[in-house]
Amino acid sequence: MTPLLKVENLRIELATRAGVAPVIDNMNLELGHGESISFVGESGCGKSMTALAIMGLLPEGIGRVASGSIQFDGEELTTASDRRLREIRGNEISMIFQEPMTSLNPVYTVGEQIAEVLRAHEGLSKKAAWNQAIELLDAVQIPNPKSRVEAYPFQMSGGQRQRVMIAIALACTPKILIADEPTTALDVTVQAQIFDLLRDLRKQTGTSIIMITHDMGAVAEMSERMIVMYAGRKAEEGPVDQVIAHARHPYTHGLISCVPHIMANLTEERHELTEVPGIVPGLSEFGQDLCLFSSRCPRMTDQCLQARPPEMPFGDARRSACWHAEEL
Repeated sequence: MTPLLKVENLRIELATRAGVAPVIDNMNLELGHGESISFVGESGCGKSMTALAIMGLLPEGIGRVASGSIQFDGEELTTASDRRLREIRGNEISMIFQEPMTSLNPVYTVGEQIAEVLRAHEGLSKKAAWNQAIELLDAVQIPNPKSRVEAYPFQMSGGQRQRVMIAIALACTPKILIADEPTTALDVTVQAQIFDLLRDLRKQTGTSIIMITHDMGAVAEMSERMIVMYAGRKAEEGPVDQVIAHARHPYTHGLISCVPHIMANLTEERHELTEVPGIVPGLSEFGQDLCLFSSRCPRMTDQCLQARPPEMPFGDARRSACWHAEEL
């Protein structure tokens, strides 16, 4: 079956004071109809930038698609007009942005902000859009939606604002929903509710989901497949259960090892929490012809410093960009 979304050899460049930097370097991915995948990695690895490129929302005058292809349902998006991209955004591809307090307009009620999407993309009348906004608030499980539809963002809790963002994103029943850290700054009980909500809505609408996160627990709970990103490149890709059980890249292994585990017996000696040493390289270091993780990798050899590792296949569904993937 033809994938709903296909990204091939994507290279995104950003203009910086130090020169042009490849913030995304040769990215390839596919998303099937009704599939859920996750982009995983530390901050600054290119997860959100990849999503912004798919949405056609790269920072104007600073970011550009230097090469490669982004095909949505067979249509090339990198050459689409601004008008066509506006038709697709919010209608066929929607995004839940990372921080709902700054993404929602503070001077408009949440109902007005949901209704605006429906009027723009669905052509609904003002009254019909308002009634649909109430139904959407009810669908995302906000109590008493008929009164809450007239609330302003500052009058709602963080979890409720995130539900409003989900309602806006799902207003036109998109084919793809991009969720950028949808549970940031929310407590664990609200996080669980948001995950349950996204799962239920996916079952009801058949929407494909791209989850952007650094939380391995969220990946295991929400996605079927994961793409681990590091310094603008794909480090590893594969089914979630297989990657978590047997990571084939040292960076993936480090991310999984960093997850703390609850101890059943508190009298046992507690093990030190593992960490990945060092930090993600700066943009000026992106694009070098070597393994960008080598400075932080316990398995680093001379080969890692001499050439960029290719994406080596392991079976039909797994890829790893590491010279030592076989050993892992």
